[in-house]
Amino acid sequence: MDTRDHPPADTPTVGPWAARWELAQPWVSLLARLGLAGVLGFAAYTKRIPELSIESVEAYQLFPPAVAEFIGYTLPLFEFALALLLVVGLATRYVAAVSGLLMIVFIAGIISAWARGLTIDCGCFGTGGEVTPEETRYGLDIARDVGFLALAGIVMVWPRSPFALDRLFGLYR
Repeated sequence: MDTRDHPPADTPTVGPWAARWELAQPWVSLLARLGLAGVLGFAAYTKRIPELSIESVEAYQLFPPAVAEFIGYTLPLFEFALALLLVVGLATRYVAAVSGLLMIVFIAGIISAWARGLTIDCGCFGTGGEVTPEETRYGLDIARDVGFLALAGIVMVWPRSPFALDRLFGLYR
């Protein structure tokens, strides 16, 4: 029998879509990783004024003032740290998982404010506090954060990407 027509039985066959995905996946993951890093970095940057960040957290009426103040001070630093780790590609899968959990917390907070009838700006990008009912955008804010959650999911499931320190340490080859 001529083996040119039929590969040996122990040779896996890869379909054309699987082969294309294998080539595209690292670049898709890179774009998702950098996109998520950009969002987190921009969010941290816009919350750099502690008073405004604290006001945004207090608007949700979920925490005592001291806890809201702590979150207002630390959240921008946490977002910046996640963004930095994503940019350099270090512990990518774990950082993406933590970023995804953060997005779930943000989504839950927005849903909570909406369900309780609060009229606030989400405070996601530096603005926050009470607004008129016409100025709320809860549905759009949730949809946007679901999109960011999807980016985190892509990076978590497929962490292998170019220009990542993970590759130097032999992770996600």
